[in-house]
Amino acid sequence: MPFLTNSYTENQTLLENAIGFGKCFDCKKRELTVGGKKAMLYFISTLSSDALLGDLVHRYQSLPAFSDTLTVPLLFSQIVPYADAVAETDIDTLSRMILAGASVLLVENLNTAVITDTRSLPSRSAEEPDNDRVLYGARDGFTEILKNNVALLRRRVRTNSLVIYRITVGSVSKTDIALCYDESLADPAYVENIKQKLESIQVDALTVGPQSLAECLIKRRWFNIFPKFRYTERPDTATATLLEGNLVILCDTAPQAMLLPTSIFDFTQESDDYYFPPLIGSYQRLVRMLIFFVTLFFSPLWYMLVTHPSLIPSWLEFIRVDGKPALPIFFQILIVELLLDGLRLASLNTPSTLGSSLSVVAGLILGDFAVDVGWFIPEVILYMAFVAISNFSQPSFELGYAFKFMRIMLLIMVGFFGIVGFVIGTILIIVIVASNKSVDGSRSYLYPLFPFNGKALLRHLFRFKLNPGNPKKKK
Repeated sequence: MPFLTNSYTENQTLLENAIGFGKCFDCKKRELTVGGKKAMLYFISTLSSDALLGDLVHRYQSLPAFSDTLTVPLLFSQIVPYADAVAETDIDTLSRMILAGASVLLVENLNTAVITDTRSLPSRSAEEPDNDRVLYGARDGFTEILKNNVALLRRRVRTNSLVIYRITVGSVSKTDIALCYDESLADPAYVENIKQKLESIQVDALTVGPQSLAECLIKRRWFNIFPKFRYTERPDTATATLLEGNLVILCDTAPQAMLLPTSIFDFTQESDDYYFPPLIGSYQRLVRMLIFFVTLFFSPLWYMLVTHPSLIPSWLEFIRVDGKPALPIFFQILIVELLLDGLRLASLNTPSTLGSSLSVVAGLILGDFAVDVGWFIPEVILYMAFVAISNFSQPSFELGYAFKFMRIMLLIMVGFFGIVGFVIGTILIIVIVASNKSVDGSRSYLYPLFPFNGKALLRHLFRFKLNPGNPKKKK
């Protein structure tokens, strides 16, 4: 990799070639005089703050000539006006920082450049995320600016044991990634494993942020679609994860934080559980778990019972289907599963002012019409509506679709093989979940159920009262 030399002209040529100067209208340079020496300031106008650049140029231009030889220590002690400035000699690093929005100053007869953070990136306010709202508690949320997201974490964790390790990923995008953890709580071997994975990523660009990074960190088997990461846009949730000894990965240009390692029981927790008293929080969590896991077996089990009436106990006689449907129930359930996804996709592409109302009206009209003309029976509409609503009992869309595919697979097994298919399908689902691994490949997806950890399992099932008398203990 090239480095700066003592030749002012050669340094300009090297740096301008590295940043592609002259190809973009917003790639600018400004000739200055710093301490009696010729200097050149490089910056991207669309990513820089006009106020900071103006103040920087004014400070440089107003300096008198130095009688002594200009050195790097002298430059930083008496000339550079900002604390957030560093010296650098590597051309690749200088070009990357310019293209990221920082300004770089080259000075005559000096083989070191000054990088100053004068960035002013387009961003939105730290508002509460739409898909993870709470009744009480903080209303801020992560944004697309990595620096702002790190600040939201630091605001909540004021300890010298917090580590924020930055790495750049992508040969073209050069996306900044921040790995955050508490070194007094996190497992050092696991941290080192994740660092090595991040540093070994060879990719052109993280085109869709966290999802691209997730695909680079772990090779997913096509038949195992259960999520290996939790995502959150809430700083309080990310902070709680840090204080449990886990890791948080922040990706520039993305408002989602990646939480790892992750087990299936982690998805049963929500921020609202901790903003209510322990009894209410525990009740909410247990109801969420019960309803969500019921959705996996609800429609396949009902279909198995109505196709095998002898299995229906007397207290469940009301689930029987009278008469012969015009369309087999098996196909009715599959069609409704597809229609529900169709309505969801349609609502996503509908203007926000109309989306909710149109999706509700469409569901009511289509369901009522389908029953009236005899396409579907009322029971299918009712039970599938319950399944559709129950999918929103937890915030992970990826986990919701994983359960949906498992439910469809179980339904197909029941449709072809009856009771035997239900048993085989259930065993197959258990095997798929149990064979899933976390990012490091060693922790079970069913932890703390397997390997069994009673205290950790109780903490996942119930919301316990905080005990400020107990010091933090390393896991």
